Amino acid sequence: MKSPTKALVAGVAVLATVGALAGCTPSGDDGADGKTELRVATFPPGADAAAYEAFAAQEKQFEKERPDIDIIGVEYEWEGPTFAVQLAGGSLPDVFTVPFTDSKTLLENGQLMDVTDAIEELGYTDKFNPIILDGVTGSDGKIYGFPRQAYAAALHYNRDLFEAAGLDPDNPPQTWDEIRTAAKAITDATGKAGYAQMAINNTGGWQLTSQTVARGGRTQTDNSDGTAESTIDNDATTAALQFLHDVKWEDGSFGSKVDLDWGTINQEFAAGNIGMYTSGSDIYTALVRDFGMEPSIYGMTVVPMEGDDPGTLGGGDIAVISPTVDDATKAAAVTWIDWYYMQKLMDEDAAVLDAKTLNESGQAVGTPLLPVLSRELYDESQEWIADYINVPVEQMAPFSDRIWDQTPVGEPKVKTQEVYALLDTVVQKVLTDQNADIDALLAQAQTDAQAKLDE
Repeated sequence: MKSPTKALVAGVAVLATVGALAGCTPSGDDGADGKTELRVATFPPGADAAAYEAFAAQEKQFEKERPDIDIIGVEYEWEGPTFAVQLAGGSLPDVFTVPFTDSKTLLENGQLMDVTDAIEELGYTDKFNPIILDGVTGSDGKIYGFPRQAYAAALHYNRDLFEAAGLDPDNPPQTWDEIRTAAKAITDATGKAGYAQMAINNTGGWQLTSQTVARGGRTQTDNSDGTAESTIDNDATTAALQFLHDVKWEDGSFGSKVDLDWGTINQEFAAGNIGMYTSGSDIYTALVRDFGMEPSIYGMTVVPMEGDDPGTLGGGDIAVISPTVDDATKAAAVTWIDWYYMQKLMDEDAAVLDAKTLNESGQAVGTPLLPVLSRELYDESQEWIADYINVPVEQMAPFSDRIWDQTPVGEPKVKTQEVYALLDTVVQKVLTDQNADIDALLAQAQTDAQAKLDE
């Protein structure tokens, strides 16, 4: 799941690089030259000029292969609360991305285009990781999007702050107790927040769920009939909240900002104000591109596992097509998605071209991800693009070397965002009230969550 970034728009010159990001003609219209116009999502406001330069190069490459399709880039960021309004108002691109966590709700509401036939014709149905494909499959058995990237939970840390605190950045914490100890050392040595965590705009519930899974618990269990049971009140969630309480109130290592979300915590980390935080493993690109992080400070490792059935909460996003487009636009959209998102995952020439183009534009290549296809295909693709990888892979080795030993666990499927929002208030209470009753909070949260699941 991702919340909107808070970065500033990079400037008029950036927008000019892509051209016609706003005020373009309606999608699907055939111009005088008979081309099908296709409005496709690019980046959120605030992306740097290099990102748009890379997109412009890729747009040119695509249109050379498919001169019958005119690509029009549109700035885009996922905003769940306004999606229905944007869809009804026709302001969404024809092709855009949505998080796994929202895909089930959207497809069940008829807000995504059925692409089952397209995926089968392309021969991708049997190549996707089954766990990931399930996230875009409706109760009718149809597929409503192309999984394009996935991530695991990760612990991100500031190598400079580690060194300032006398910690070894090449040997990051491997247990929650070690994280707590390192956080206190960072705060004592630098005055910065040794550890921080998201708490608002549904991200508090997201990260609490992630850490529950890492400790062997689950916040929701699925029934065979499409319903679900809330299991929020469990030992693992209790331990995750107790950890937050102790870092904040006993150690004083949390810092003063208890109202961070995806965008603001990335902003604070990139600015060097946070020692450690948890998020998805795919965040490096955004930290550098959208938040101006200096790559040398970055480190990433796996989230510690404990308990009887621990796992790493997986997520990601899918490329989807607006359900309002006509058949010609849908066909063009499938062609674009296949070329822009999918081919680089399984075709060497496409992978090399993509990596070379991004590298030459100064964009990140080689950030560790979970494979949406098989691990074998992922490993092979990394070999294809080895000459163009430009991210500090050695600083991410603690993650890359250990993630394959962790079990991926999907996010809760029913009323995901609504339950996350409910859990936000629990996280906020623990971070703002030293005497918060964690047991009572979880008991009430489970009751409230079950009521939502039963609606």
